[in-house]
Amino acid sequence: MTEDGMYDLIIIGGGPAGLTAGMYAMRAALKTVLIEQGVAGGQVAVTEQVDNYPGFIEIGGFELCEKFLEHAKWYGLEILEKEAVAAEPGIECHSVRLSDGTLLKSHAVILATGGTSRQLEVPGENENFGKGVSYCATCDGFFFRDKTVAVVGGGDTALEDALYLSKVARKVYIIHRRDAFRGSKILQERVFSEPGIEIIFNSVVTEIRAGLGGVERIGLKDTQTGEGRDLEVEGVFIFVGFLPNNVLVPAGIKTNKTGYVITDEKCETDIPGIFAVGDLREKYANQIVLAAADGCTAALASAHYIETRKA
Repeated sequence: MTEDGMYDLIIIGGGPAGLTAGMYAMRAALKTVLIEQGVAGGQVAVTEQVDNYPGFIEIGGFELCEKFLEHAKWYGLEILEKEAVAAEPGIECHSVRLSDGTLLKSHAVILATGGTSRQLEVPGENENFGKGVSYCATCDGFFFRDKTVAVVGGGDTALEDALYLSKVARKVYIIHRRDAFRGSKILQERVFSEPGIEIIFNSVVTEIRAGLGGVERIGLKDTQTGEGRDLEVEGVFIFVGFLPNNVLVPAGIKTNKTGYVITDEKCETDIPGIFAVGDLREKYANQIVLAAADGCTAALASAHYIETRKA
């Protein structure tokens, strides 16, 4: 940390977008600090396998994150393992306040705070979190070896984690509210051909019930007939989307109706010198390669912005 707390660039978030931004910022000779209170890599760190990142036919999510981190550190990027609690725009410079009261200042700020799992918001979900309810199959799948579990969702993450769970669980149900999945075709083909997976379309979870030993069953409702029934499961893995972690987004920055930050093609927000990247930013799709591209774009744009400020 600099003695006066002044940097060219502050990056908040250490996922693929933030770490890539850090690499390009260091290449541009910017005095940069990255703030990350948790595990570097974000959501990718809890993904079992990644097979769509260019250059790697297959690589573990945590291993890929380690490579991102190693590369960023190779450039000499300063990383603070602390919590950022506020990003405060200014006229001469912007500020980032940490949970310990430290105030850091910079010409530019890149918000790379990612997103968090969306909840079903049904009875029994919060009460049984960690007791059979999970949002990460690679984190908790081990505890459900030879058990029956349900995966809720129809996107890539739901299908990927259902396939992972089919390797350890006795049986996997995939419950989706529509009559077709939204996930990629290759994942759908794998799911349909996996004998350990049973698909329940046009259904939603209405309740999660538990006993002394944890989750025992879930309530289902048919979206077409309205009929309800119970399904005996010992675990529920929920993958129904993400919500942007936009708590640190300053007032005055435009967001869409779901809270994603609206930026221009440079990933710059309405406030000059403040950028939003990765899963925090509104865009067509959320992929690791796109998050990394955002980080690159924002860092290059930051360098240009900072150069004009110092001129």
